[in-house]
Amino acid sequence: MSGDGAVPEVDVWAPLRRTTQARIGLGRAGNALPSQRVLEFKAAHSAARDAVHVPLDVEALAAELEPLGLGRPLHVQSRASSRSEYLRRPDLGRAPDDLSALPATDADVGIVLADGLSPRALADHGAGLLAALIDEFGDRFRLAPPVIATEARVALGDHIGAALGVTTLLMVIGERPGLSVADSLGIYLTHHPKPGRTDADRNCISNIHPPDGLGYEAAAHIAGALVAGARQLGRSGVALKDTSRAREIVEGA
Repeated sequence: MSGDGAVPEVDVWAPLRRTTQARIGLGRAGNALPSQRVLEFKAAHSAARDAVHVPLDVEALAAELEPLGLGRPLHVQSRASSRSEYLRRPDLGRAPDDLSALPATDADVGIVLADGLSPRALADHGAGLLAALIDEFGDRFRLAPPVIATEARVALGDHIGAALGVTTLLMVIGERPGLSVADSLGIYLTHHPKPGRTDADRNCISNIHPPDGLGYEAAAHIAGALVAGARQLGRSGVALKDTSRAREIVEGA
């Protein structure tokens, strides 16, 4: 108790707020939110809008990826000619403009790094995640040259995977930004990719954005287990389950 007899105000939300990025216990200033909370919301909203609209710097990303050992990344663009058209016409983001530069590789795994709905996420985390995937796969699988895809939706990877001739495709793509996270990546895995595959044919690893989200190594470990499982099962999607943590669960029982 303070010297004037007043009971000090305790922020009962503080311990819970440290465990989540959700906006909880924002407080009140009369009938409105405190100014600090309003400004935080506006900053998060601006970051989310920028994450969607600011285009990917392809050359800068390619320069980061080239030293990782898979060669100079190739570049594919969808039929969406601009960021504005991409957002208005999702169908154009699912089809390629030109795949003639892609070689037929017959590799085990192809990796596409796509801007998706958050080019910022790919710029922030693409190189780190690709490095972790390369380390995870090691000598187990033959990897195709990486492909950077712009104005891309997930299904664009089916066309790219078929052109590369890979057995399994990993589509690393910027996820839709929210008011808590604007730079999250997802990985969509498709075994035997070809045009016409549906979401039921894919497996997804989402929320990749260290340090607050899934880390690069953890995401790569799950991807490695799913690729191995898809090769054993002969397909991906609803029939394929993530067993990467099965041993940890058994040992911890």
